[in-house]
Amino acid sequence: MPDAFDRLWTPYRLAYIQGEGKPDGDPDDPATCPFCRAPGLPDDEGLVVARGERVYAVLNRYPYNAGHLMVLPYRHIPDYTDLDARETAEFAAFTQQTMRVIRAVSGPHGFNVGINQGPVAGAGIAAHLHQHVVPRWGGDTNFMPVVARTRVLPQLLADTRTLLAEAWPTP
Repeated sequence: MPDAFDRLWTPYRLAYIQGEGKPDGDPDDPATCPFCRAPGLPDDEGLVVARGERVYAVLNRYPYNAGHLMVLPYRHIPDYTDLDARETAEFAAFTQQTMRVIRAVSGPHGFNVGINQGPVAGAGIAAHLHQHVVPRWGGDTNFMPVVARTRVLPQLLADTRTLLAEAWPTP
């Protein structure tokens, strides 16, 4: 290499940069929502890790860190306050289980858990409620995101999904 820089290739990120998978129609229409489509796909294709009665856990297709999961209701609703009592209970239980499974599989030092409620709060797909569960390790924030606006993920999404799905306890 003439400039002596190492190269980190993350070609899967190009789809995100180009807007692939984001709703291209009416944001309130479940037919164009990737979060409504994912549960209808085979688990490995939709990156679904676990399914509950009212909610499911899915690997983030454009993760902030390896093992970044999201918990979502099956219903296409935009706001946390739209969950009914049973959905809220299962949403919370799935969030706890998601953290347990990630701890068992990859031993993170901590988590960021949260909902970006609405477009102004950073929700990329605001019409379908989703909660992020992002594993964190000491030192995982380094020069790459700050200087190069790049995340380095050490594992393929399909491999991460398999590890997490296999560690998820069956009801």
